[in-house]
Parts: sequence; structure tokens; C-alpha cells
Amino acid sequence: MMRTPTTSLLRGALRASRTTTTLVPRAAASTHAISNPTLANIEKRWEGLPQTEQAELWMALRDRMKENWADLTLQEKKAAYWIAFGAHGPRAVPPPDEGRKVALYTALGLFTSFVLFATMRAFGGAAPSTMTKEWQEASNEFLKEQRAEPLTGLSSEGYSGKGMVQSPPKH
Repeated sequence: MMRTPTTSLLRGALRASRTTTTLVPRAAASTHAISNPTLANIEKRWEGLPQTEQAELWMALRDRMKENWADLTLQEKKAAYWIAFGAHGPRAVPPPDEGRKVALYTALGLFTSFVLFATMRAFGGAAPSTMTKEWQEASNEFLKEQRAEPLTGLSSEGYSGKGMVQSPPKH
């Protein structure tokens, strides 16, 4: 994933510019326009440029933007806008078939989980003896004898729920 030039790319370039000494003042370096071939087709070339070249180009544009904007060429204005806000890095447009792939992989995951569930259910064997209606009714009686949940549960006055019973009667 490419990062935008306003984040770590600029920080790295700033660190590099601090460590090197230049004899030409910054204002003098930014007074001339950046050549059109350098800025031509920047939208298509930006992702393929090495990070050092991206940083150099962005720093040159940034220096040019510190001056009067009327002195900027149209190419420089377009390049600066595209580098700052263009569809690259985290703002890149997703591939055209991404939605189809997400739907396909989601359907594949659901199908796989259904097959696993059905296989486990088929080979799982009979339900345990505690899942019969008779066992669960006996559990209800035991809980009433023990006075479990006396405020709102099975042992409370006027309780009308099923309690532990959740299975159909055994045939």
C-alpha cells in the first residue's frame, strides 16, 4: 500500500534534506518552473516512481507553491492537486471486479460452513439422554426442590414458563 506524500514520504525527504547541505538557497531553487516532461502524465506514472523521486517532485512542487500561485504553470497546479488529492495510495479506486469477488468468496465461505455443519450433524450420533423431555421435566422438579431462582425463575410464585423443557417427547 502506497502512502500519500503528505505522510512518511515527506518526513523521509525532510530528514534527508536536513542531513545534506546545499549551497543554493531554497528560494532560488523554487523560482524556476518544473519542466513539462517531468509533470506530463503524472497520474499514470506516480505509482511507478521510486519514493525518492516522488519525494523530490513533491518537495519541488511544494517549494513552487510557497511563491505566488499566479507564477505556477497549469501543469504544476494540476500535478500538485493530483499528488495531494488524487486516486492513489489509500484513495486508489478498487478494481472493477472487487464486488463480485467479495460476493463469490462470501458465498463460498457460507457453502463450506454449511457442508461442515451438515457433515458433523450426519456423523454426530444420537442426541444425549439429557435432551429428552422426560429428563428436562425431572430437572424442573429438582430445581423446584432446590428453590433455584426464587424471585423470577422456576421456584417463584406464579411462574408459568416451560423451565428446562425444550425438547419434544421421546417416541
